[in-house]
Amino acid sequence: MADTHNKEVDQISGVETTGHEWDGLKELNNPLPKWWLYLFYACIVWAVIYWVLYPSWPLVSSYTTGVLGANQRTEAIAAYDKGISDRSVFADKIVAASLEDISTDQELLQFARANGQAAFGDNCAPCHGSGGTGAEGYPNLQDDTWIWGGTLDNIHTTLEFGIRSGHDEARIGEMPAFGRDELLSREEINQVANFVASRAGLETDEGVDLAAGQTVYDDNCAACHGEDLKGIQDVGAPSLLSANYLYGKSLDAIKAQINNPRNGVMPAWVDRLDPATIKSLTVYVHSFGGGQ
Repeated sequence: MADTHNKEVDQISGVETTGHEWDGLKELNNPLPKWWLYLFYACIVWAVIYWVLYPSWPLVSSYTTGVLGANQRTEAIAAYDKGISDRSVFADKIVAASLEDISTDQELLQFARANGQAAFGDNCAPCHGSGGTGAEGYPNLQDDTWIWGGTLDNIHTTLEFGIRSGHDEARIGEMPAFGRDELLSREEINQVANFVASRAGLETDEGVDLAAGQTVYDDNCAACHGEDLKGIQDVGAPSLLSANYLYGKSLDAIKAQINNPRNGVMPAWVDRLDPATIKSLTVYVHSFGGGQ
């Protein structure tokens, strides 16, 4: 409360004080600006009007619904249901159409790309990146180095069943651990790694017998990667002449992969996403421009 006994008129401003004083500073009793008071009163009036028109006050088990009966929850649910209904029309068409037909039908293609982009961001981007550029251990979806093929059908199969995912129809291609399981000696691993590096345009160790490395390659690696080192898509064996190596393109990385390989896993989406979404993802990923 103001100390009425200490009220006085300030000699400089001519305004009465409130009676409050701090360290010799006296508080002036200036009135609030009229514009501020009018705005404050207008807010009070608006609040009362809002209470009448819209839901506002909580009750024991419900709330006041307001004269207008507005309900954002109901409106949001209605909008969601409409969106699902509109989407289902195109989704049914996507499921019924072939991947080639979707790619040539502008209306279906536009929907598939938009739907696929949303699904990619939710499910694929954490590994492959938002633009599909990948990272070490996660394939770049924009280049032409596709271990299992980059056609629409190839991509669709990979999306459905995954790679080493545990699904009965998953793509499976595992590289043996030649060093860890003692299938090759350390010298043989060094020889074959240097042979592959020499063919891939990388620097090699001095004094290594590359001819012996080729013999090791022909006996242990050519069956999957091909005699020409260009890989075999049917078994998921990558080209060793590619500009991109999934786990790093260097002599040390090649040695590490031969010794104790990393075999990545891609989930099977057939049980997680509906058929329309998988087809949309297929078309969207293919639109990156990689593959075939």
